[in-house]
Amino acid sequence: MIAKEKEAEVLRLYRGEKWPVGTIAAQLGLHHTTVQRVLGQAGVDPKVVPPRPSMVDPFVPFIVEQLGKYPSLRSSRLFGMLKERGYPGGPDHLRRVIGRLRPKKPAEAFQRLRTLPGEQAQVDWAHFGKLAVGRALRPLWAFVMVLSYSRRIFLRFFPSAAMPFFVRGHVEAFADIDGVPRVLLYDNLKSAVVERHGDAIRFHPMLLALSAHYRFEPRPVAVARGNEKGRVERAIRYVREAFFEARTYADLDDLNRQATEWTSSAALDRSWVEDRARTVRQAFDDERSVLLGPPDTPFPAHERVEVQVGKTPYARFDLNDYSVPHDRTSRTLVVLADLAQLRIADGNEIVATHVRSWDRGQQIEQPVHIERLVDEKRRAREHRGLDRLARAARSSQAFLRILAERGDNVGSAIARLLHLLDAVGAAELEEALVEVIERDTIHVGAVRQVIDRRRSERHLPPPVSIPVTRGQHAALVVTPHSLATYEALKKDPTP
Repeated sequence: MIAKEKEAEVLRLYRGEKWPVGTIAAQLGLHHTTVQRVLGQAGVDPKVVPPRPSMVDPFVPFIVEQLGKYPSLRSSRLFGMLKERGYPGGPDHLRRVIGRLRPKKPAEAFQRLRTLPGEQAQVDWAHFGKLAVGRALRPLWAFVMVLSYSRRIFLRFFPSAAMPFFVRGHVEAFADIDGVPRVLLYDNLKSAVVERHGDAIRFHPMLLALSAHYRFEPRPVAVARGNEKGRVERAIRYVREAFFEARTYADLDDLNRQATEWTSSAALDRSWVEDRARTVRQAFDDERSVLLGPPDTPFPAHERVEVQVGKTPYARFDLNDYSVPHDRTSRTLVVLADLAQLRIADGNEIVATHVRSWDRGQQIEQPVHIERLVDEKRRAREHRGLDRLARAARSSQAFLRILAERGDNVGSAIARLLHLLDAVGAAELEEALVEVIERDTIHVGAVRQVIDRRRSERHLPPPVSIPVTRGQHAALVVTPHSLATYEALKKDPTP
């Protein structure tokens, strides 16, 4: 409808100024059919300019015939068929003509579906962008469950739509409403339906185990029948508009805390769609008593992943490395993870527990694991040194045993004796050890004094240990420099 003043202006311009319909429509900002309608209501028969002939006209009967046989035939395929039959034009104009000629699917009316209290809930995932955690950028997914009768919403955000989070969403939803609906309706989610051929459906084994534990029936909606899960679709739109839009949060925990507060307050106190005089909270109070009772123990909802631990004592899980005891290397362990904690098991034994990190490239360690590894390496070095001393100087075993009984630092004594072994050799070290044991002066310093005295008596220099054969400069070659150039420095430059 247009204003009466506009209709009068149309009649004046057409009758008085003799403007054509197209000019009137362009100048007044109207559609040409609106101008024709105004003129027709006034008893004026406007001259309708016949459309110009189009190069598509000879091919229209062929297009109609093909679309009648194949209603979904693509415009690009029809264009190729017409080019072979002599069509001289391009694809753009032809695409518009085909759009007008293509048979339209008749509009379908849907009956409003009603459910009994406690009978059904609808479940779906919704994507909400990205979640930045340190250097990691993870997808942010919302698990949404809506009770079909009362329209109560359960909302929980996860950093993935993987099956363990799908299961955890159900477990937390049933705990939140303190009950279980008899039927849970799903879209054709990969988390719910693994394979489908017509009416033949194969559910995910984990979903079947979950439904058996909580005694509900999983039921997918029919293909291309979105009206069957309209409640959860509208709930997701409501979450986007009323909760998530322009919301700030510190991290995933903070976002879920805010979501819990919102679903238990504003979302629960909104008007109930079946009776605007009541709220969703009041409708849920009616529905609560007819829900199935939850089992005594919740369904295990942790991630379970087998990981291979290599030579270093770390288990790689979800972009991060977690420490394990040093005696659990070179074997397969099992990671059991939830949103907050990560446990690493070897068979039935939990060997490590860590706080879960959602960052990436992090190395999460327990100090006790590293300390035990360092102690083990230190003891290993002492054993290797002790074996070497025992092979080179047999008296070293008696010498070190006396030190140990006395409470001295055996590790330090082994290291100092090894330096002496490198400096003087096995024979001199053995002679010195025998002498200090006979004299009962059991100290490494006494061994060094005996070696120095014996070498002095033979007019030999004190021993110096330079283990270049095992150092980083073992292969270094030093080229001697000619000393002839230094003679010039001694000459007096003044005459």
